[in-house]
Formats: sequence, structure tokens, C-alpha cells
Amino acid sequence: MTLMDPKFGAELVTEKGKVFVFDDVNCMLQYMDSVNDEVYKHILVTDYLNPGVLLDANVAFYLKSDQFKTPMASQIVAFPDYDKMNEFKQKSGGVYLAWGELTTQFK
Repeated sequence: MTLMDPKFGAELVTEKGKVFVFDDVNCMLQYMDSVNDEVYKHILVTDYLNPGVLLDANVAFYLKSDQFKTPMASQIVAFPDYDKMNEFKQKSGGVYLAWGELTTQFK
């Protein structure tokens, strides 16, 4: 799959090394929910500030704002640390989400 916009991608890597690429974090979460028996070695999201850099989805910081025009309309972006996420939150508003909260958004 070719990413529509490299600022919003996500990836899953299985224990066997198979890679699944997604345009938007919500697509990845919906896929994970549909095949809930799969075990993943890596769950990754793109760093909004550094397209092409992947972050561990479990420890990234997420911001949901209508200011973000994501490919599949999740309006969610990922940041490597809380301070950078909070800086963007101050500028563009929105809601901070931790991984656990994010995973329940698209079930």
C-alpha cells in the first residue's frame, strides 16, 4: 500500500515478520479488532513531526483535533512525547488520548 500522506501512517509487524501498512491509525485499529487473535511484534505509528519515523504505538502520545485532515478522517496524530503533543494541543485544540483510550475509539 502507498501512503496517502506520510504524516499519518501506521504499521503492524507480526511475530513472523509480515508487515501491514495503513494510511491512518483508525484503519490499523479496525484491522486489529477484526483479527483479534493475531500477535504483533510491533505496533507502530508515524511521528507527526517527523514523517517516516515510526513510534511504538503503546507509548506514543495522541492528539485528536478537527484541525488534522487525516487520510481516513480519524483526525488523530501521534507525537513522541507529551510536551510536543501539548504544544500542538495549545495551538490547535483537541483532545489528548493515551493508547488505551485510542483503542476504544474505533471498536
